[in-house]
Amino acid sequence: MLDAVFARPRLTGPVEPGATLAQLRLADLRSYASLEVEFGPGPHLVWGPNAAGKTSLLEAMVVLARGGSHRTTTDAELIRWGADVARIEGRTGTDELDVAFVRPGSAAAATGAKKRIRVNGVARRATGLAERLRVVLFAPEDMLLVAGSPSLRRAAIDQLAATLVPGYAAELATYGRALQQRNGLLRAIREETAARDELRYWDRPFLEAGGAVVGARHALLKRLAGPLAAAHREIAPEEGAAGALELTYVTNAPAGAGETPRDALERRLAETAEKEVWNGTTLIGPHRDDVAFEMTRRDLAAFASRGQQRTAILALKLAELDLVTEHDERAPLLLLDDVFSELDPARRAHLVRRIADLPQAFVTTTTLDDLDPALRAIATPWEVRPEDAGASLARSAHG
Repeated sequence: MLDAVFARPRLTGPVEPGATLAQLRLADLRSYASLEVEFGPGPHLVWGPNAAGKTSLLEAMVVLARGGSHRTTTDAELIRWGADVARIEGRTGTDELDVAFVRPGSAAAATGAKKRIRVNGVARRATGLAERLRVVLFAPEDMLLVAGSPSLRRAAIDQLAATLVPGYAAELATYGRALQQRNGLLRAIREETAARDELRYWDRPFLEAGGAVVGARHALLKRLAGPLAAAHREIAPEEGAAGALELTYVTNAPAGAGETPRDALERRLAETAEKEVWNGTTLIGPHRDDVAFEMTRRDLAAFASRGQQRTAILALKLAELDLVTEHDERAPLLLLDDVFSELDPARRAHLVRRIADLPQAFVTTTTLDDLDPALRAIATPWEVRPEDAGASLARSAHG
């Protein structure tokens, strides 16, 4: 039944050696009714008016690499209005990737199909996609990483950890399920419809997975330290001279002498037990932890200018690019969604130099005139046009 819902010919055609993403095909994704395009190596500039479909194109590439969108946790939002099924297919130099979604309540959903991921025609989990296609995304919302909500920083670290640390995504999912069950029980205990000893069943996966998540986050920050400080010194040597840019883990369950992250969580659970029942929610754990950008032990959110914050964020993205490349000696696909306008000329020029060294990158903008001439000179331009029948993408003569 799944094949009947998702039936479609496989991608065929020549593949450019060295191209990260050689072909992309979309069906009923966001504003795209249908799209089939081939990409060569090097930078690609995707331009057009706001809401034309530029971000949706990059979103499709993110889905091919991660199995889900960075813009929503509800898969049905990816499906074009009036359609039952959305599909994204991509071909790299060695693999064919295929992700499809079914709208709940539609005729297609009656078959039991909701979502399907395939790699080279074989059903896989989302982790199977990341093994074939890795992406580093720099989006406008990333400009809030330093001073924005802790959830933004947790999400950024968790996404990188899921790319680099085997089993991390599974541990994070296990923790999320245990947390949800714990919170439900705590509310029931507060309302005197459940007994406290029922928490023990969910405390074990909460502690095991939570300890693993915290431990992996600490290890990742340690790996990031060198590349982050180096990238920051390279971009802003005058700022780097004052001290190294660092990411510091902030937690309400710090490990004491001889304690593991799991031990610390267990101790803090006991210490906050009464307060948790009173509040009806879990008060400690990696879901409440944070990551702070610091220089000379000072939080950038408290003293850094907007320009300094943007420099720190760019340094983080370049460090992420270096770590992902180092992971399997294969450069990831770099996706830059309308971020050049947020950077000053010096930072833009630095980013252009990094883009030029990559096998492939995609940059969105409302107008090519806003981009660095050096980037326009080496890039392939694509124009996105909003149309009644669905967004279209075509090679542009404007370079």
